[in-house]
Amino acid sequence: MVTAEIEKAAPAADVLFAQLYHELRRLARSRLAGGGRHTLLDTSALVHEAFMRMQRGGLVALKDREHFLAYAATTMRSVVIDFVRRRQAGRRGGEAEHVTLDTRAGEMLGTRDDEILEVHEALQMLAQVDERLVRVVEMRYFAGLTDAEIASALGVTDRTVRRDWERARLLLAQMLGR
Repeated sequence: MVTAEIEKAAPAADVLFAQLYHELRRLARSRLAGGGRHTLLDTSALVHEAFMRMQRGGLVALKDREHFLAYAATTMRSVVIDFVRRRQAGRRGGEAEHVTLDTRAGEMLGTRDDEILEVHEALQMLAQVDERLVRVVEMRYFAGLTDAEIASALGVTDRTVRRDWERARLLLAQMLGR
C-alpha cells in the first residue's frame, strides 16, 4: 500500500517539478547571485541536486506550490551544507577526491565555508527554540519565497511570518555574535 502511494506521488512530484522548474532556477539564481549568498553551485546544479535528493527522500505530501518550494528550500540548504562539509574535509586531508559536475562550483565559494557552517549550526540551535522560525528562514533565505507564500505553506498569516522573520534574525545574530 505504501509502495502504491509512493508510485502515485513520484509522478505528481515530477509534474510539479516540471511546472516549477523555471521558477526554481530563478530562485536558485537569486540565491546564488552576488557572492553574498554562498555561491558554491551554479543554478542548474543546485536545482537538479535538490530535486534528486527530494526524489530519493521518498514520499512527501506536496499539497501545493508553496509546500513544494518549502521542501525544496530545506533540500537546497542540505545541498549547500553537504558541499561545504565535503570541501572542508578535503582541506583537512580528506583522502577521497571529490569531483563536482561543474568545475566552477569550488571556485565560486571563496572563503565563506566557515560562515555557512556557522549559520547552519545556529539554525540547528534555533530549531530547539522554535522549529517554525527555521522553516521561515529556510523558505525566505534558501528558496526566496515571499511572506505570502511562506504564510500559505505554514498555514499562518503574513504578519506572523514577518514577526517570525524578525525574531529569527535577532536570535541568529545573537547566536552568531553579531
